[in-house]
Amino acid sequence: MTASSHPIRRHHTRAVTVGSIVVGGDAPIVVQSMTNTDTADVEATARQVTQLAQAGSELVRITVNSEEAAAAVPRIRDQLDAQGVDVPLIGDFHFNGHKLLARYPACAEALAKYRINPGNVGRGKKRDEQFATMIDTACRYDKPVRIGVNWGSLDQELVVRLMDENTQRAEPGDTHEIIHQAMVASALENAERAEELGLGKDKIILSVKMSGVQDLIAVYRSIAERCEYALHLGLTEAGMGAKGIVASTAALAVLLQQGIGDTIRISLTPEPGGSRSQEVIVAQEILQSMGLRSFTPSVVACPGCGRTSSDYFQKLARDIQDYLRDQMPAWHSRYPGVENMTVAVMGCVVNGPGESKHANIGISLPGTGERPVAPVYVDGEKTVTLKGEHIAEEFQRLVNDYVEKMYG
Repeated sequence: MTASSHPIRRHHTRAVTVGSIVVGGDAPIVVQSMTNTDTADVEATARQVTQLAQAGSELVRITVNSEEAAAAVPRIRDQLDAQGVDVPLIGDFHFNGHKLLARYPACAEALAKYRINPGNVGRGKKRDEQFATMIDTACRYDKPVRIGVNWGSLDQELVVRLMDENTQRAEPGDTHEIIHQAMVASALENAERAEELGLGKDKIILSVKMSGVQDLIAVYRSIAERCEYALHLGLTEAGMGAKGIVASTAALAVLLQQGIGDTIRISLTPEPGGSRSQEVIVAQEILQSMGLRSFTPSVVACPGCGRTSSDYFQKLARDIQDYLRDQMPAWHSRYPGVENMTVAVMGCVVNGPGESKHANIGISLPGTGERPVAPVYVDGEKTVTLKGEHIAEEFQRLVNDYVEKMYG
């Protein structure tokens, strides 16, 4: 994939080191995901973390909601290390995180980062004490913290305070605006409190997640204008299938285009029995489509029309795309730069030769009524014409040969 001719200028933020991964500063935007296994089940959680890491997740968050889960965390870390899976683990804490981090120091040490939701830390005086306990633990073990505000669990004491202040204004704002203000205020006030407790600015990441596209864009624009903390992006409760993918893309693409965001997660509800790794693939595709990062060779394929009544080119495009993604874990280190490659699989003569010439390697399959031959183009030049029953296998071999020659 070629770099954009109009590079996006990133909003300046402080770099935060999470395990072996740098978030913010000049570092590439980081892809992360979250498991949906019971963390107390060491085998299942380690297996899913491995799957997410192999799909390309650079950070993986796990739920730490019980003593059994907290006790399992160091065992999960040990199992991953034994398998050579060095992806940093993030602990997701709500309600009882202060107790779990204090009672299970091995858990606190094994995690690369803590996620704290200010709305679920506690109420009143207990809230301040419990928040302080978690920040003190982060300082003791030199761990970064994401202060993650979510509008589904927004600090109600803060909302009431802002609502009261709003009613006393000469021209009160609407409730929607107050919620936006509360989201940003919660993140910034808790970050300030964390700094007062000794957590460095370079140990803090903020997020202000909402489930509405326009709401999310508004709050992230606001918080980006008011701080230099690294920002984690995600449309919370995005939903299932096409709805979740489209909504997440619509929101994150606007913010990323404006240079806002240092790490992203796509919060998709998986289909029953579906792969959790889909959220990783969608995150990568968003960044790659925008020219922000490259993860795997891009496959250019036409949508099909009356000229392509056969589904042969569709199957070939799917098979080539799946093949390239499957090869990337091995290719990434063996063939540096291969993630920037483009492969075209086209269905007829209208745009087939042209698109194939623009790709690194491309094939123009015959459409309905066309001659049953498939010219292959390499770096703009026609090199061979394929025909017969084994076009797919021969083209895959040509792709492999190109990768070996150009990136080996």
